[in-house]
Amino acid sequence: MTAPSTAPASSKGGRWIDHWDPEDETFWNETGEKVAKRNLFFSVLSEHIGFSIWTLWSVMVLFMGPEYGLTPADKFVIVSMATLVGAVVRVPYTFAVAVFGGRAWTVISASLLLLPTVAAFSVMEPGTSFTTFLVCAMLAGVGGGNFASSMTNINAFFPLRKKGWALGLNAGGGNIGVPVVQLIGLAVIGAGGGPRLLLGIYIPLIVVAAVLAWFKMDSISSVKNDTGAAKDAAKDPHTWIMSFLYIGTFGSFIGYSFAFGLVLQTQFGRTPLQAAYVTFIGPLLGSLIRPLGGALADRFGGARISLWNYVAMAAATSVIIVASMQESLPLFTTAFIALFVLSGLGNGSTFKMIPGIFHAKALAKGLEGDEAAAYGRRLSGASMGLIGAVGAIGGLGINLAFRQSFLTVGSGTGAFISFLAFYGVCFLVTWAVYLRRPVAPETHATPASDEKPQLSYAEV
Repeated sequence: MTAPSTAPASSKGGRWIDHWDPEDETFWNETGEKVAKRNLFFSVLSEHIGFSIWTLWSVMVLFMGPEYGLTPADKFVIVSMATLVGAVVRVPYTFAVAVFGGRAWTVISASLLLLPTVAAFSVMEPGTSFTTFLVCAMLAGVGGGNFASSMTNINAFFPLRKKGWALGLNAGGGNIGVPVVQLIGLAVIGAGGGPRLLLGIYIPLIVVAAVLAWFKMDSISSVKNDTGAAKDAAKDPHTWIMSFLYIGTFGSFIGYSFAFGLVLQTQFGRTPLQAAYVTFIGPLLGSLIRPLGGALADRFGGARISLWNYVAMAAATSVIIVASMQESLPLFTTAFIALFVLSGLGNGSTFKMIPGIFHAKALAKGLEGDEAAAYGRRLSGASMGLIGAVGAIGGLGINLAFRQSFLTVGSGTGAFISFLAFYGVCFLVTWAVYLRRPVAPETHATPASDEKPQLSYAEV
């Protein structure tokens, strides 16, 4: 919960809010809800464009025919670098909101998106070196950080009873930026346009997003970085276990988003237009179904939904392997889209597990009521930024695996076999850590100093 600040507004100037108490229903109904929803809308706009720029090179590589002199392995390296930078910058972006204020950082982060778009616009032509394309793709990674700062910012505006809805809408609106840029790419290719036309569409949109953020958004003075919580979360083994599991869901989603069209071109000889016709479908469905994963986790438990979702992901991957070996494009495409849907479902269920895990730890420590809830929110909030960053790195692994597979066996089959094995490990980890032991009755007694707390994961 964000505590109201007592600092005078004039001490900072601009659109700073010094009293913000969304848990007060009178304040929320009279003032807070309208302000929070306005900030949510413009935050989603900026984050949405950020996701589009982050995954821009999943479309750009479709334009890069033989005249560019790049091998399929080169192209996988290019998209891998965008994935890597986007994952790494999520960590500093998480803390930037408290340093600069939500409004100012949204303007800054949106404006930074001009760097990769203008750079790519300048060099996107045959004869440009591989290294130059690589640098441009790395610059595009800044778009991946917008998710972390946007979630941190919007989290402060809404009361606890509304956070699930607000953060779900914020995340979903951002994720849809992936299929949108691919749809625009499809339209550009279908119209006979070149890559500069696609970039030319996004440059003014970035400017509009930054300007609207400047005039329409606000900053909350009381938002502070809790470095102690970040350190505690980093020391907790569950942060790293959930990071590993999130690699299997979000890492799959973002990695496949970059790679899908390139795999269709390389393995099945699809033209850019033919690849673009189906590339957007998987990311779109995976984005839209994410809230359903959270809803199912609310009802049945995140660990149970995640466990069986990994089974389904392994099954879809097995079908992809068969289709790849038989060179069946219809079966391959259908199973790949199903895998996208399952990765989106798992995004919702695995992220839902995080607050439940830390709340269970609070109960095992003997905390009760509001004190237990505050402990859980503090550590789960701090861990989410780190988990999101590590999960995104999974996209790097996917694209590097595809690169190596095409170099070694000339198809993506080898990569999919490794993904199948990874989903099997995710299944075992979820079962062993969160479901293997029977759920013990919850106790609020403080365990003896030499005893290991018995955690109850009934709500995880």
